Amino acid sequence: MSKPISPTAIGGFTLGALALLVAGLLIFGGGQTFNSDKASFVVFFESSLNNLNIGAPVKMQGVKIGEVKDISLQFDDKTGKLFKPVVIEINRSLLAGQGGVASKAMSKDELREHRDRLVAAGYRARLEMQSLLTGLLYVDLDEHPNKPPVFTNLEYKNLLEIPGVPATTEELRDTAEEVVQKLRGLPLDQIVQDLASSLREIKTLLASDDVQKSKVALTNTLEEVEKTVKILNRNLDPLLSNTNKTVANAGALLEDSRSVINQFHNDLGPLLKNTDKTLVAATSALNRADQSLQKVGDAVGPESALNDSLQAVRDAARAIRDLGDYLEQHPEALLSGKQQ
Repeated sequence: MSKPISPTAIGGFTLGALALLVAGLLIFGGGQTFNSDKASFVVFFESSLNNLNIGAPVKMQGVKIGEVKDISLQFDDKTGKLFKPVVIEINRSLLAGQGGVASKAMSKDELREHRDRLVAAGYRARLEMQSLLTGLLYVDLDEHPNKPPVFTNLEYKNLLEIPGVPATTEELRDTAEEVVQKLRGLPLDQIVQDLASSLREIKTLLASDDVQKSKVALTNTLEEVEKTVKILNRNLDPLLSNTNKTVANAGALLEDSRSVINQFHNDLGPLLKNTDKTLVAATSALNRADQSLQKVGDAVGPESALNDSLQAVRDAARAIRDLGDYLEQHPEALLSGKQQ
């Protein structure tokens, strides 16, 4: 006959299991199971959420600050777009400033203020890959100041929205698609035909007689240049020797010129002294001539005796000329005298 189960043993076993459960939650949950200091936000992604699971980490600058709590779908009737709201739960103490841990009684306005501060600093939500091996995604909150914040203004569970940006892989894919579209817009057939035509023309040109003649002429020219170089090499030594002699002769000529200049410089002093003496003598002679001219001026001046004599001579000459004129007209006056 089996022994009856004791209610005390059942109660003790139950209490032990509960204690183990609480301990496991505290150990493996990092002590956050009963921590209500959390803040939930929503991010509306347009890209695919494949490989993004509930519980995926939310990181900021490589540090885990929360996790994904909910993934859903929401259709916007106004734009006709399908959005994927992702609810992320962040430790509110990390949103506090330098004052430390945020208050547990933080209101929605206070949360909005912290959110706006992050957005103004350039923080955006983006899906990134955790590992290339697994392909799992996580939500990365990082600075993207060159990307303006875009809010969908959609409501989801009365949560504040954090703007999101396309994933890196999606941007690469969009860029590749743009490149492909541009390539498709190019007239590739015409480009290939033009290239083939150009190659044919080049081939024809290379095979033409003119190019062949040019090759022969170039070969002959190169041979002549080679001969000229050889001749120049043979004559280079005598040329250099003559150049050295010319340089030596030029040096001697310069030395002779220097000697002539020195001799001229030595003779220049006495010559300049004799020139000074000549100039002094010439100045003295000019002074004497000036004095003589002054004396002559005094002798022939308007008040001088010489001037009176010259006047008398002038009057006598005029009387003789008048007499000659009268005798020429009346030659008989020589015999009979002048008629009154």
